Amino acid sequence: MSIQIIGVVGAGQMGNGIAHVCAQSGFDVRLLDANPDSLPKAIATITGNMDRQIKKGAMTEAAKAEALGRIKTGADYAIFGDCDLVIEAATENEAIKREIFKKLCPALKKEALIASNTSSISITRLGASTDRAAKFMGMHFMNPVPVMQLVELIRGIATSNETYEAVKELTAKLGKTSATAEDFPAFIVNRILLPMINEAVYTLYEGVGSVESIDTAMKLGTNHPMGPLELADFIGLDTCLAVMHVLYDGLSDSKYRPCPLLVKYVEAGWLGRKTKRGFYDYSGPKPVPTR
Repeated sequence: MSIQIIGVVGAGQMGNGIAHVCAQSGFDVRLLDANPDSLPKAIATITGNMDRQIKKGAMTEAAKAEALGRIKTGADYAIFGDCDLVIEAATENEAIKREIFKKLCPALKKEALIASNTSSISITRLGASTDRAAKFMGMHFMNPVPVMQLVELIRGIATSNETYEAVKELTAKLGKTSATAEDFPAFIVNRILLPMINEAVYTLYEGVGSVESIDTAMKLGTNHPMGPLELADFIGLDTCLAVMHVLYDGLSDSKYRPCPLLVKYVEAGWLGRKTKRGFYDYSGPKPVPTR
């Protein structure tokens, strides 16, 4: 299986990052979003991130121009007709992903592969909702995609060896390192990371420490580059809660019960950096703890 043209569904934070690294690595990219207004914003974000790479000496102006020239955008699934692989990077909601696959599959050539960037949802179940379960697998990039080196590769029960090997080879061509995970809720990274973040929220909820003290303790006490509450804001509290629900529902273990305070923040619409308010308030020049 030769992958030359890559489609990306979703032009948000993850989708534009995936489009960025694919185009930078020499692949032609087709980027789609249900909201046409998101597409110019995505190209602006990619351009800005490439400008930062140029300042660091990691990219040239000529390479930037070539990479941006490889990205075509659109709001019609017909844009994926010549793709060898399409990566779904929509919000972490199974119903939304299933609806995307319903629209995507008829637009694809029969030999095209599909990958989902889901961070927690069953690959077997998602693959079964398509017309090509053998050509479907998980390809979970880390955020921010241009910076983070890992891609989790997850095979569903029906994923063929050919599909897995083709996507693993592509991951290496993108300059990323792959880690293979079994198809269990939240895979490897989020199976370990999200319960830690949830426990940090419980620590705040129970009054063991303030937002600032919890993040300072973990940054200086365990040498983490970001504290768990700061990281939760970066990921998005709605995404954190969605993953905790997947873990709790999928494994039926009380240790994965989402903290009530995390639920309250999401109910309030305080989702972190993307809404300018989460465990920190981002409306001013410097983030300020909200508790």
